[in-house]
Amino acid sequence: MERENNNPQGTPRDLEVKDAQFIFRTVWKDLEEEFTRSKLSFPREIIWLGGAPGAGKGTNTPFIQKERDFTAPPIVVSSLLDSDEAKKIKDAGGMVGDREVIGILFKKLLDETYDSGVIIDGFPRTKVQVECLRMFYSKMIELKKEFSQTASAQQFRYPMFRITVLFVSEKVSIQRQLHRGKLALENKSDGEELEVRATDFNESLARNRYRTFKEKTYTALKSLRDIFHYHFVDAEGPLGEVQWNISNEFQYQSSLELSHDLFEDMRDLPLVSEMVVHTRQELVTRLEDHRESSPELFREIVNFVGAELMSEVTMHLTSGFAIINSSNSILTQENAVTMMVDILAERGFHAAVDDREEHIPRQVDPETHQIVCEKRHHFVIHIHFKGSDIRRGP
Repeated sequence: MERENNNPQGTPRDLEVKDAQFIFRTVWKDLEEEFTRSKLSFPREIIWLGGAPGAGKGTNTPFIQKERDFTAPPIVVSSLLDSDEAKKIKDAGGMVGDREVIGILFKKLLDETYDSGVIIDGFPRTKVQVECLRMFYSKMIELKKEFSQTASAQQFRYPMFRITVLFVSEKVSIQRQLHRGKLALENKSDGEELEVRATDFNESLARNRYRTFKEKTYTALKSLRDIFHYHFVDAEGPLGEVQWNISNEFQYQSSLELSHDLFEDMRDLPLVSEMVVHTRQELVTRLEDHRESSPELFREIVNFVGAELMSEVTMHLTSGFAIINSSNSILTQENAVTMMVDILAERGFHAAVDDREEHIPRQVDPETHQIVCEKRHHFVIHIHFKGSDIRRGP
């Protein structure tokens, strides 16, 4: 016997999905009509940033931008409510709800300013917005496939969404909110005003704001962790520690950022981070082997570096880069160049050597009448190092 359905319209989850589908279809239809599908090119990488009250979103956003090489300013969703488009809606007697915010946000993302990537501060906050974000991602995949064999293919790249949450406990959140209110009052007396909220002056309101975040925004963001790259950042410590946590979360991960086929083509090549793990120990071992296996040559190379290279390096201390030409025959000996590079590395220099073989005419063979050339090695040594910190000009 089937159980009677007391809610013929569906569960709350079903209703949220239906609301989101209606909102998204309406917004997407408006975008296609205004811009056409071929112009719906969105940023490849979008960081959807959420955070507990007092977690430091505003403070850490510039650092995240630098970590991801974003040049565009962040899009703060709360500010969209004060945009010209939102004001037109309110002036006409309308309300700026999910549909309007999503429409304004998606339209703003079409600005080529955000092509290299952007941080969205404060979205999604609700379950309806979460569902719209899922559909938005699917549409971007659909567009990529649709235009993959066209001249516009480069405009429709594989999207990468990063859900990023800066998290602090309720206790820390309340302390930071009230501390901001205290600072605001002190600064106001000095003639400087800080942007604050009513919750910054009332512990009960600050607590309610945190709980609203925990029950709605945090839950909404957490529901996306099985779909998109999810970064949970402990933001309770000092700023330097928090930014180290952020950097650690956003470190390069090929398997996540590249498409499956592209990653598979390159996966057998080692990462530089894996290759350099024990480089210092290996360098010391090589130097010891050089000295033990060829002590005389080793000393000669040390003398060569000191006599011929360091004088040239001294002349380029400001730039941190020297190119030195040498035809010294000592470098033609077996393992000599490797020794020189290792010795320079131990002293903090980064060296690369180009061995160019020159053929210098010496005489004409009387019998064959062919030119007899002498082969000579010409070495071009590139040395990089940390230059002087003096001011180099404007």
